[in-house]
Amino acid sequence: MAIRVPRIIKKSSTSLDIPKGHFAVYVGQGQKKRFVIPLSFLSQPSFQDLLGQAEEEFSFDHPMGGVTIPCPEDIFIGITSQFRI
Repeated sequence: MAIRVPRIIKKSSTSLDIPKGHFAVYVGQGQKKRFVIPLSFLSQPSFQDLLGQAEEEFSFDHPMGGVTIPCPEDIFIGITSQFRI
């Protein structure tokens, strides 16, 4: 069985690095990593669950200045790798 890697752009350093149709999220529980992901992820129910967790934990006060998703990086990648985009 092949493992499908999502079209996630990691290690984006500035807002200028975000291509059209994508947005940045910060993922992690301790040290956070920045991911640039397609807007199409917003329509995925499991991604909406992650956003719900972020809302419960951070409300509108995201410490990184952008959307922060409070789950381990490997879980985030595992969830998003299942998306058909």
